[in-house]
Amino acid sequence: MHKRIIESIQANLAGSLVEVDLDGNRALITVTSAQFAGKSRVQKQQLVYGCIDEFIKDGSLHAVTIRTLTPD
Repeated sequence: MHKRIIESIQANLAGSLVEVDLDGNRALITVTSAQFAGKSRVQKQQLVYGCIDEFIKDGSLHAVTIRTLTPD
């Protein structure tokens, strides 16, 4: 599932760098993307949640912590 999460995020947020730490059905996801520039914290998280929605709906992911960064 680790690879599928990364691929889903990168497919929807082109050029993003993605790190995923899984512990069962819990995940810490860190995404660095220029597409986050100028967006609020909520908007950034909504973009990432949109990429992983299928995993949440099917129960593969239950608890998710998302860190969003913009490149320096």
